[in-house]
Amino acid sequence: MWVPTVHGLIDRRILVNYRVDPEVMQQHLPPPFRVKAVRGFGLAGICLIRMKHVRPWFLPFPVLGCTENGALRFAVEWEQNGERHSGVYIPKRFSTSRSVVFAGGRFFPGVHALAKFEVEETETHYSIQMNSELNLSVRGTVTQELTTSRVFENLEVASAFYEGGAIGFSDTRTPGRYEGLELQIPEWKVQPLAVEHVACDFFDDPAKFPPGSIAFDNALLMRTVKNVFVGRGSFCCPVEATAPATAVSALA
Repeated sequence: MWVPTVHGLIDRRILVNYRVDPEVMQQHLPPPFRVKAVRGFGLAGICLIRMKHVRPWFLPFPVLGCTENGALRFAVEWEQNGERHSGVYIPKRFSTSRSVVFAGGRFFPGVHALAKFEVEETETHYSIQMNSELNLSVRGTVTQELTTSRVFENLEVASAFYEGGAIGFSDTRTPGRYEGLELQIPEWKVQPLAVEHVACDFFDDPAKFPPGSIAFDNALLMRTVKNVFVGRGSFCCPVEATAPATAVSALA
């Protein structure tokens, strides 16, 4: 798939991050992806992003209006062409835009499901609910300190980690084939978000993540930053069955 470089504006981006038992998390990763562990924890999460002014590089005007989008993410490593890479594996993507849903997996990396978003926000408080084949909700308030994390010692360390996970590989319509996309944000800056509530059908499912194997760790906020999407090719790997998840350690 040829992917044109796409420019846009991230009006708001929230990353809600969980710490996960690495052995349990690995069972949700297809080959060749492996858990990128930090201080003994795997890291997974939700990205909630509102995009504006999206346009291919060769057009002077936007082709999409304002869209709300969501994704599930896992921090991973993998081998490709004899080199080790790191980024995120994205098994699920969602959008309010029917155009994005149509284009995803056909003309742009990542199969998307259509979703409805209910958003209430001020300069300091955010409440987002997404309803689709997967439902989730988040409420939080902007704060100055990253106080909840057991993985990152401060905001600077957390920011550097997530900035380094710019390349994401998504499932395609062909099992075992993954398409890459890099999110470039020249003026990277995040703020901590104090989360009052988070719920997600996927991460809250005890059949997928047994009690004690996953816990909320931190949330980060970005606002009004320009971005560029760059295609990073695709690759195929054999499809393997995974065993049911079992708890290994308590992370709460």
